[in-house]
Amino acid sequence: MSPATTPAIALEGVSRWYGQVLGLSNIDLEIGGGVVALLGPNGAGKSTLIKLIAGLLAPSSGRVLVRGRPVALDREARALLGYCPEHEGVYDALTAHEFVTMMALLSGIPRVAARERAAEALDSMGLGAVMGRALRGYSKGMRQRAKLAQAMVHDPDVILLDEPLTGCDPVARASIVRKVDELGKRGKTILVSSHILPEVEAMTSEMVLIHQGKIRARGNVRRIRALIDEHPHRIRVTCDRPRDLARAMIDEPHVVRVYFEGTGVVFETEAPDACYDILPRKALDAGIHVTGMTSPDDDLQAVFAYLTEKPGERGNAEGGES
Repeated sequence: MSPATTPAIALEGVSRWYGQVLGLSNIDLEIGGGVVALLGPNGAGKSTLIKLIAGLLAPSSGRVLVRGRPVALDREARALLGYCPEHEGVYDALTAHEFVTMMALLSGIPRVAARERAAEALDSMGLGAVMGRALRGYSKGMRQRAKLAQAMVHDPDVILLDEPLTGCDPVARASIVRKVDELGKRGKTILVSSHILPEVEAMTSEMVLIHQGKIRARGNVRRIRALIDEHPHRIRVTCDRPRDLARAMIDEPHVVRVYFEGTGVVFETEAPDACYDILPRKALDAGIHVTGMTSPDDDLQAVFAYLTEKPGERGNAEGGES
């Protein structure tokens, strides 16, 4: 396989055991350029997968490759990586500039260049004016940005971000999201993990859903939703007379279930387009005042919950961009 077609990250039949506990189960995954989100609840296996890619853990079985090289055995493969861990491991007595310079030196960058590149990395994260301050005086969001600066100071090809927005204030969150987007557009491969869906929606539409150590789905939101089209689509309508609207819709052939939720009525349908067409007409004919119409199933949280709550029925579904 030529370098141009070699995936940045490849996992081939990877499993990882912790004693008698299975952390990851037979993972096959390829990731190319750009930003990809790794989504899953706490304990799903996200951190284990990222540590395997970083070479911090060895797989119990299978292979982990970075640009075609086995990361556990190849120093050059690990040199292609930048890693921002979930938990803090910074030295509080050091300034941010000293910390990032030290990480640059450990990456093999000469001392003078290391100091210059550390300053550039911190400045790009909005920390240029405070990089001379000790890390003990940094807020959680500032620490997260310093951690991201050290992950990219040596200009790695692949950047691994484990829950990078945890505990961030809005300023830090916006800065990190903006930087991740910029790096992705520059052709870097960025794998960012999170258990909070709105966070990753701001960074990418390409995502991998992991639950109980297995990949459940892959693709953009539209593609993932298409994987479960056999599941009835829900439409929630808030109006002044929900029971009258329910009576008007109950005999429609595409409506399979109706129930009430707060001040609204929810219709489950196997033909959402037809239902969306007829609902306003039914309401208008009956003189019903509609104040809102939404679909819980169009929310990524609902898609994620459906796929992960029924793992036995899904298997390893995968799809690309649509």
